[in-house]
Amino acid sequence: MTALKSRKYLEEILEKTQEELETALVDAKKELFNLRFQNATNQLDNTSRIKEVRKNIARIKTIQTQRQMGLIK
Repeated sequence: MTALKSRKYLEEILEKTQEELETALVDAKKELFNLRFQNATNQLDNTSRIKEVRKNIARIKTIQTQRQMGLIK
């Protein structure tokens, strides 16, 4: 994920509500599980996607934490 893509993704998740973030987090975790499973069975072509999804999960969790602390809306 290039810097431009990650910036765009960050802007997208900042626009989401708390409920939408929870849904996005669950979806990302499911995707990560599936990617890891595919990797273990040698069916995954793009292994860099695992790293990308892990970072997206961290971004979502960071936004959630910042909202709980009142740092952002």
